Amino acid sequence: MPSPLRLIVDNLAIDRGGRRVLEAVGFAVAGGEALVVTGANGAGKSTLLAGLAGLLPLAEGRIGLDGADDPEAPVAEYCHYVGHREALKSALTPRESLAFWRDMLGAGRPGLEPEAALAEFDLAHAVDFPCGYLSAGQRRRASLARILVAPRPIWLLDEPVTALDVASQARFADLMRAHLAGGGLIVAATHAPIGLEAARALHLGQAA
Repeated sequence: MPSPLRLIVDNLAIDRGGRRVLEAVGFAVAGGEALVVTGANGAGKSTLLAGLAGLLPLAEGRIGLDGADDPEAPVAEYCHYVGHREALKSALTPRESLAFWRDMLGAGRPGLEPEAALAEFDLAHAVDFPCGYLSAGQRRRASLARILVAPRPIWLLDEPVTALDVASQARFADLMRAHLAGGGLIVAATHAPIGLEAARALHLGQAA
């Protein structure tokens, strides 16, 4: 049986626009655990997730992953990053969008077919509508559905419940709990409760 994953962040610092946004950030998250990152606007929540996803260079510190099946692979290879923007092309349908993400991210990690993933988010009726015609909540659900077509053990979620109604928030909380029960990890930046009462918290102070 493979070793459980453990994400380790040590003395992390990230600069943006010539300014130190994050400094001396450290934590560890093991498989089956969630970490909720809170803080005021500008405190660096989104910057932290982007750094974990490999989208921003580190000024200092280290991001490591113990228990990975390929110790040489970047941590980002094990991550799904869902930012606060949906990353959907208006002219494409949800089915086409998820097929793209499956082909881009899903090598060696078979997940749900796009139609099944969209059904999990109550979007079975909208699989062939252009994304530009969807409501904000529907677009958010279509964006989140990509974590099901190309499974990865670490979910990095930036304000994941933005624009979701109460029923959709509850459904997504169920999916997050199932991911944790299967040994996955979640790091979520949020201003609002996301339905993971047992999650640990990391509060980032306001950047200078």
